[in-house]
Amino acid sequence: MSGKEISGARRDDIHAAAVMTIVFWLVCIALAIAMGESFAGPSDYNSYTLQAMAWREGRLSLGVDYPYLELAVYNGDWYVSFPPVPSVPMYLLTFIYGVWTPDALVVKLYALAAILAIYALLLRCRWNRWHAAGLSLLMTMGGSMLPLVMNGAVWYQAQTMAFMLTVSAVYLMLSGRTTPALFLYALAVGCRPFNVCYGPLLMIVWYFRRRNRTLKAAARRLLPGVLLGLMVAGCYAAYNYARFGNVFEFGHNYLPEFTSSAYGQFSLHHLGENISRFFLTLPLSRTAEGWRFEPFGSNLFLSNPMLILLLVWYLADLIGRRADLPRHMTMLFFVVHMFLLLLHRTGGGHQLGARYAADLVPYSLIYLFLKSGKKRLAWWEAALLAAGFLMMFIGSTQVHI
Repeated sequence: MSGKEISGARRDDIHAAAVMTIVFWLVCIALAIAMGESFAGPSDYNSYTLQAMAWREGRLSLGVDYPYLELAVYNGDWYVSFPPVPSVPMYLLTFIYGVWTPDALVVKLYALAAILAIYALLLRCRWNRWHAAGLSLLMTMGGSMLPLVMNGAVWYQAQTMAFMLTVSAVYLMLSGRTTPALFLYALAVGCRPFNVCYGPLLMIVWYFRRRNRTLKAAARRLLPGVLLGLMVAGCYAAYNYARFGNVFEFGHNYLPEFTSSAYGQFSLHHLGENISRFFLTLPLSRTAEGWRFEPFGSNLFLSNPMLILLLVWYLADLIGRRADLPRHMTMLFFVVHMFLLLLHRTGGGHQLGARYAADLVPYSLIYLFLKSGKKRLAWWEAALLAAGFLMMFIGSTQVHI
């Protein structure tokens, strides 16, 4: 292509991204109106903002109980029971808004950043810009992530930020920018610890997509990013030790609901109940008042149709004998990650769909990258994702989370 043609193509890519962004904001506005949610206001469940305000005063604990929040109780004090990374942007925002940070807007900005990162990767894979824009929207908004962007509560901030950081790490890693990719991956772990599963997979996929590299050369290229990630992990360890005397303890094990539980936060004991709920329970059930959406979780695949496509793609590759080692490893890490999530006692609590399963969606993006010959969705794939979006949009207006 000539320089003029390249410039024109880039303008068209930006145009498609602008349209995609407008559609995203229109969906958010419509859903906020339908749900009666604040579009950009603060959340009552503002644990990260409270943590940021405590940091500004030089304290690691909150120093006071907020009974409506999930706070860890340790040595007679109260601590935010979540990994610390989402508090960092809130810390900056407190200098402008004080305790009234625009939580609902923040989660939307995380989701939009994730959409743009997915779009950039699909363009790199030479997708048609409009197909790439549609899939970027549906991959993010066509499942359990959709209701999470409507409320800036502590749980949803963690998941939307982790999703954004993870797909951004995928884009950077698969574009060859290994050091910033591994840095963002490390930050994602500081939002959702089980996202640790993505790191080894990203390095494996990156290595096998560059077969001309020796293992020694690959290790040398990855080393700066690995060291940077370990430095971030060291910060988490120091923070945890300063608060709870344990480098691995973010605080959830000191929540009253888990300290009073015979099996704790994570246990094989919880696996059977979670499999029943997140594999066998349909999103809709019939009640005396009519059909209703399940308010405490349902089938994770129906709630996240991208995961159905992931299984279909892998099965087709197995049958067609196209499933190479990176594809097998993608599915292995997906299964391991899903298994770990299913060990949690609550499975996400009050929710539409299966909100923990939103953490698994980036595996489908990695797998799509490995299917280098695929440049657009088939009509049935697009229809499935569109149906998932409609279901979650309607369900969000009935299940206020």
